[in-house]
Amino acid sequence: MYDTILLPTDGSDGSRQAAAHAFDLARQYDATVHVLYVADTQRDSLTTVGTEIFDALEADGQEAVSAIVESDVARGVDVEEIVVQGHPDDEILSYVEENGVDLVVMATHGRSGLGRYLLGSTTEKIVRSSPVPVFTVRVSE
Repeated sequence: MYDTILLPTDGSDGSRQAAAHAFDLARQYDATVHVLYVADTQRDSLTTVGTEIFDALEADGQEAVSAIVESDVARGVDVEEIVVQGHPDDEILSYVEENGVDLVVMATHGRSGLGRYLLGSTTEKIVRSSPVPVFTVRVSE
């Protein structure tokens, strides 16, 4: 039923809670989990370190993706790690359509403060617009 499961992450506890569900489903259906972080291009993230230009949001994204992939919940499951730049809901929906995703697993909200509301609104947009089912995970505080 599910061959490709998309797990968008922002590095929050909510994303890690959603990961447990995504990987459990992947084991049940022998599916691959694509862990996706979208470095939000609406925020300034470039900085210079020495003579090199460094993208802090991409670095944060790789760290968030790696934390999930290297965690115990991912053990025994095929995983793809993806970090892209763009507007989160647009990039998530594009990824779904371009990569044969069968199911999206997302937390109902992510980071605290303003970021919590931003991811919550991203989840809401994905639920409303996704061409595939979206499994939402209510985040325990």
